[in-house]
Amino acid sequence: MNEDTSCGCRGDVPGRLPEWLRVKTGKARLSQATRSLVEAHGLHTVCQSARCPNIGECYCSGTATFLILGNVCTRNCRFCAVAHGSPGPVDPDEPGRLAQAAAELGLRYVVVTSVTRDDLPDGGASQFAATVRELKRQIPGVLVEVLPSDMGGDEAALRTVLDSGPDVFNHNLETVRRLQPVVRPQAGYERSLGVLRRARELGALTKSGLIVGLGETLGELREALDDLASCGVRILTIGQYLQPTRAHMPVARYVEPAEFDEFADWGRQAGIDHVVSGPFVRSSYQAAEAAACVELGRDDGGEEERR
Repeated sequence: MNEDTSCGCRGDVPGRLPEWLRVKTGKARLSQATRSLVEAHGLHTVCQSARCPNIGECYCSGTATFLILGNVCTRNCRFCAVAHGSPGPVDPDEPGRLAQAAAELGLRYVVVTSVTRDDLPDGGASQFAATVRELKRQIPGVLVEVLPSDMGGDEAALRTVLDSGPDVFNHNLETVRRLQPVVRPQAGYERSLGVLRRARELGALTKSGLIVGLGETLGELREALDDLASCGVRILTIGQYLQPTRAHMPVARYVEPAEFDEFADWGRQAGIDHVVSGPFVRSSYQAAEAAACVELGRDDGGEEERR
């Protein structure tokens, strides 16, 4: 595949999903056990709220990505299936219930994300911090990855999250610079890069994610990879955009599996240590394995400043 300035489409986007994007279902009873446990604790997962195509695989293996601060987002990104509107009040008991559920699932690596809460002064940072601390208290030795919003670019909020001791700080860039105003109009390319850059400066092991098939050019994708590398991002996920409903952005193209391998090569060439790239890859897909590949816990840069 040669780099060019087009979107790289190979003809019109087909009406049916290509073979490599057809999700295999099964093991419903195994999946239901995880679903029931999450619901019993009054929790949400991004697996369900965002209609993740990997929900069967993850639930069947007894894992889930927890969604805190409710399941209603204050933003209305055009790629995301999570409901938007006016969320309810913050639940102070949520961190404890989440940690209990994670313990019952036997998780040793827990990924916590959230809806965006622009209605909160700290963007939800204190709830992230409480959740990380509760997980560490209830599950000795647990590793925690957090995936917050940009929190308005507020450094105090960022420090609140990092001071709680997450092992990986993840914040998704999502798409290329040109498409940001269309794809996520209430966020910003430079703001997200700034959050990642500052988190790295403060000593965090940083991670980000991109979705492709939104109309980005190959040159724009390479620019985004270079920008993420320049911010010190060490882990990156790249996956195919799938339109959740007709009200969301249409798919510009379905990226072929071999191209994802090339994207991973580009990311590594740019200087990103570990790139997980494939049609069904999402932000928390094989998160524990990715973290282990960059020697989790051995990255001490900036620790002194954070103290």
